[in-house]
Amino acid sequence: MSVNVSGQPLPQGIGRVTPGWLAVVGAAAAALAVGLYAYSREASEGLIETGLGDPGTGRGVAWGLYVAFVVYFVGVSFAGITIAALIRLFRIERLQGIARIAELLTVVALLLAALSILVDLGQPLRGIVNLFLYARPQSPFFGTFTLVISGYLFASIVYLYLDGRHDAAICARVPSRLQWFHRLWAAGYRDTPAERERHRRTTVWLAIAIIPLLVVAHSTLGFVFGLQVGRPGWYSALQAPAFVVLAGVSGLGLLIVIAAFMRRVGVARERLDEAVFSLLGRFLMVLLIAYLYFMVAELLTSTYAGSHHEQLITQALLSGEYSTIFWASVGLLVLALGLMVWQAVTHRWSIAALVAAGLFVNVAAVGKRYLIVVPSQTQGQLLPYVPGSYAPTLGEYAVVVGLFGLGVLLFALFMKVFPIVELPEEEVPAGA
Repeated sequence: MSVNVSGQPLPQGIGRVTPGWLAVVGAAAAALAVGLYAYSREASEGLIETGLGDPGTGRGVAWGLYVAFVVYFVGVSFAGITIAALIRLFRIERLQGIARIAELLTVVALLLAALSILVDLGQPLRGIVNLFLYARPQSPFFGTFTLVISGYLFASIVYLYLDGRHDAAICARVPSRLQWFHRLWAAGYRDTPAERERHRRTTVWLAIAIIPLLVVAHSTLGFVFGLQVGRPGWYSALQAPAFVVLAGVSGLGLLIVIAAFMRRVGVARERLDEAVFSLLGRFLMVLLIAYLYFMVAELLTSTYAGSHHEQLITQALLSGEYSTIFWASVGLLVLALGLMVWQAVTHRWSIAALVAAGLFVNVAAVGKRYLIVVPSQTQGQLLPYVPGSYAPTLGEYAVVVGLFGLGVLLFALFMKVFPIVELPEEEVPAGA
């Protein structure tokens, strides 16, 4: 355990290894190993190890489970940095304790999204080289890599770094094996009144800059689908706003789950009180109502006024081969909304119920992302192709499990080297 000369440990269990933490790290590492093995087979044998194939004549899909999780991970990242930026911009003190978890969630989710893209490419090195050789800046696909992955990820890392300098300066005062790391992160920050004020101004201006970037980035990802006029089921003006709203739903839900876990293991329970979760629950409820409205509006339009090809896709969702996933996803969204409406009406917010709602909306979000990607490639095509099919292989599932394992591992490692919940200012020693 890392302690100072007076025997006081670093805050929030930093540097302290416990059996429970080792168990989580071991499980995450095992999941990552499974994913790496599955991807090694895919890299050596090719995409034949997956269920992917050519749409139309090949009766398959070019985009499958990996692309669905690209959209999911990018969506999860949206709520994280948005919540953190809004907390700084409007000085929502009640949610201050959740900000760093949200920032870290964004960075980790974007890294997983980038890896999902590389896995889907089959030959990632060739894809990266061709991006520089043949990319067209006017294409939404180019925006996916530049805005969503590169620019968005860089801005999120900068935001996390600047926000953490205050806590790094506090931890750097404690002699420990991690002192060099905390001094490096603090980079000379002394937490003087002038530095605090300059830091607040910087984070506010960065929040003002990053919020429009988030909306543009997620809209761009929606345009990758929504601007394909030759693909029924994708060509829709609602794709971009629906992407943004469902991103907020899934990200907020996962943020609630992670924050509840941190509270459960005893990390800054006083900063993660029930008032924090009730606010997050209210935000999630509003976003969920908006998304369900978008979904109903799009279904009514495609059912009653859509072309023949659009109606084929809608039929596949409502009563065809994708109906199980569709109705299960809708049912989970409605169930989550019911849980939150009941709590809002009774004014009795339960962390356990909010965690359940957060899990429900994330499972539903994965299902909805899958239904956005796959059915438009197998059903209702404009050319006279027979309907196709797609079933993810065990290797694809294993790679996804490995990605989640990597995400858990990154969170677990971070919380042992740095405060995952922002330290209150009163902990700064006098005379700093």
